[in-house]
Amino acid sequence: MIALDETHDPDLACAVASARRGDTDFPIQNLPFGVFREAASPQPFRAQPFRGGVAIGDQIVDVAAALRQGWFSSSTADAAEIVAEPTLNRFAALGRPAWSALRVEISRALRVPGMLDGVLRAQAEAELGVPMQVGDYTDFYANIEHATNAGSLFRADQPILPNYRHVPIAYHGRASSIRPSGTPCTRPHGQSTAADANAPTFGPSERLDFELELAFYIGPGNALGKPIGIDEAEAHIFGLCLLNDWSARDIQRWEYQPLGPFLGKNFQTSVSPWIVTLEALAPFRTAWRGRSAGEPETLGYLSSPDNSMTGGIDISASATLRTERMGEQDLAPQVVSRSNAASLYWTIFQMLAHHTCGGCDMRPGDLLGTGTLSAPEPRQSGCLLEITSNGRQPLAMPGGEQRCFLEDGDEVAFAARCERVGFRSVGFGSCAGTILPARPAGEFGHAG
Repeated sequence: MIALDETHDPDLACAVASARRGDTDFPIQNLPFGVFREAASPQPFRAQPFRGGVAIGDQIVDVAAALRQGWFSSSTADAAEIVAEPTLNRFAALGRPAWSALRVEISRALRVPGMLDGVLRAQAEAELGVPMQVGDYTDFYANIEHATNAGSLFRADQPILPNYRHVPIAYHGRASSIRPSGTPCTRPHGQSTAADANAPTFGPSERLDFELELAFYIGPGNALGKPIGIDEAEAHIFGLCLLNDWSARDIQRWEYQPLGPFLGKNFQTSVSPWIVTLEALAPFRTAWRGRSAGEPETLGYLSSPDNSMTGGIDISASATLRTERMGEQDLAPQVVSRSNAASLYWTIFQMLAHHTCGGCDMRPGDLLGTGTLSAPEPRQSGCLLEITSNGRQPLAMPGGEQRCFLEDGDEVAFAARCERVGFRSVGFGSCAGTILPARPAGEFGHAG
């Protein structure tokens, strides 16, 4: 497990005022990495490349500017130059020694007021991008409460299939449609069937949903044919973010057998823009939930003492929903889900070990989602499918509205936070998106 060091000291005095606020996601103990570009530019905005930065309070450390200001020693300057590139892939490939050394030097510089001149950029004035070029994206199904709740809605006689307790289940998603927080989500078209119909029709999804998830980015990766063992997995995980696996439940229901999700999930996946490193999360590691009496033992390649003792991470996550009418009435978003990553049936280290056990090679920037975070209570469920029992129990919203599934104009936002006595709490920022109407039917020719 990653050792605690000076960067985790809860009493560190940060020179950035907003980072000292108790409600900030980004105190000096966090220091997540991302990419940004400034809106105010003498050149056309879209022509400006992204560059690497580190979130601190409501500001961004412009790593390229910090290099010019002499923040970094000879041993970390090369890594800092790589961070300043448009994506963080090459930095993630360097591995934990480089990540940790740079983190320490950034932390030390942020404690000195005189080091800040010309280095900080306001987050509110910047565009934040997807921090890494994602070559491959896999989404797991690693929360047994979600699997049970969702399974019972479609297979009441057998909600959990026999393999679930033995193997981390996942599907391969579409990397090309991953977008940063704030990108609107257009309602997708696809085939679906009415409850009493035997043949499908084509049209916009009427059961659009969110899924509250975490995800992790791969660092160095492995060679083809060489698996990453359970005790090696930590060294290959750069950090975590929030993920919304937008899902069209009616399209998904019609097409998911026999090969799993396709158009019901490939139209967009949203991620929060900051990568919270495993170094920042080290104080919040916890025991893996393990297996209850009567459940099968985990196979050896997915078991280790370290995974049992520290494989979990205590991350509280929540989802809010704000309808268009609520926005017009200036009503606050309503919290519709609260859950915790410590409830995952499989740890992120088990997910990575299983993904590579057959020889699949991971590359820097590959993204692996945890699957929906849910817990036993209704408001601990991480999607509307569960919260509303597949639309049978509508969710009451402020102002008299109800929701079974998402409607046009609805805004969904995720947040997450880690808290533990004796440590400074850290957060993940926001993963948000608003539903746009479906594209005009005429764009699909004679589809019917």
